[in-house]
Amino acid sequence: MLRRLHPEQPASFAFTPENLAWAEAQISKYPPGRQASAIIPLLWRAQEQEGWLSRPAIEEVARMLDMAYIRALEVATFYFMFQLQPVGAVAHVQVCGTTSCMICGAEDLIAVCKEKIAPRAHALSADGRFSWEEVECLGACANAPMAQIGKDYYEDLTAARLAEILDEMAAGRVPVPGPQNGRYAAEPLSGLTSLASHAADRTRYNASADLAVTLGDTIKRIDGTEVPLRAPWRDGGKAPARATDKPAKAAARAKGPAPDKVKAEKIGRPKVGSVAPDDLKKLKGVGPALEKKLHAAGVTSFAQIAGWTEAEIAAFDETLNFKGRIAREGWVEQARILAAGGETEFSQRGDS
Repeated sequence: MLRRLHPEQPASFAFTPENLAWAEAQISKYPPGRQASAIIPLLWRAQEQEGWLSRPAIEEVARMLDMAYIRALEVATFYFMFQLQPVGAVAHVQVCGTTSCMICGAEDLIAVCKEKIAPRAHALSADGRFSWEEVECLGACANAPMAQIGKDYYEDLTAARLAEILDEMAAGRVPVPGPQNGRYAAEPLSGLTSLASHAADRTRYNASADLAVTLGDTIKRIDGTEVPLRAPWRDGGKAPARATDKPAKAAARAKGPAPDKVKAEKIGRPKVGSVAPDDLKKLKGVGPALEKKLHAAGVTSFAQIAGWTEAEIAAFDETLNFKGRIAREGWVEQARILAAGGETEFSQRGDS
């Protein structure tokens, strides 16, 4: 489908202060020169703020990310999650029109949208409060036909029920999402065929619908007043201490590594009575499997790795069967920082 920018564009775009802080925190997650990685979250936030993506919004995001405008336009026009024209102020209805839903009555739902909202997709209703479109499969085939309205799915729909839902939303109410025919989730229409004994343990609604009811914001757009994004990596490069951190271990780190662990001249097991092993997974490139191999070879601390000689690096390249990884990932440099009680960019991610 050809996707073009809307012919009528606002003169400018600016994030609200709350959304700007959120956007800057997102950008800060990426190293210098890689800010473009934040393009999709920033475009989405701009759309949540305005309801749709205007050209000024796309260009402002590109400017913030130091990207050529055309690169941001490529992303915005490629993904159907981005609306390139104004949408209804109350709700934008996305009716699934793919095989299962089409067989089960999607055309009837589309007819309701044409009658109650606008004769064609992407057009605003007369009062500007609703809009609609037909979309590809939304993955709720067992509950066909369905539509996504705002953040939630409305499943097992009939034309009459969709009309009622639109009327409820127009009146300022938020209908309960999920199955609309009495089904709890996606069990057979004839009823449960397994785990029937657990039916009495159910909550009033399935987990997704129950959360939507609790929040009461099915069709509310994100506006920056929600819980802010945690960005500990922005606070002087130090992540806040976790509740699980042990004061004794932190104090030991501040004083530096134990004398017997400053340097590992030979590959071997640590001395008896050594302190608890460091979390070697804080090194970029070390996962649980490699950590286990390192422990088996007697390497349990950052201080040992920080003191590796070229010969020891070569020996461990062979032992771990990952030739070149130690130098490529900079284990020795990372280990020196961690052994001194500092944090690397990678270790901070694990703490956040």
